[in-house]
Amino acid sequence: MNFFKIKTSWSNAEFILIKLCMASAYIFIGSYFHDFFESYYTILLVIFAITAIWFVSQWLKKMKTKNE
Repeated sequence: MNFFKIKTSWSNAEFILIKLCMASAYIFIGSYFHDFFESYYTILLVIFAITAIWFVSQWLKKMKTKNE
């Protein structure tokens, strides 16, 4: 299965999940260089984990319904 050729239609609301996922990852990575975000490690990891799992499940649902 070639993942680069799969096309899905996403609404703007569905992109919020991947944006939150990426934003929390970027802030988490950037926080190693700035002590300001050090106290937010736990909350950023929780947000990243939840949004990553949620996004992948939404993506798999869309691929499954398209293939049927």
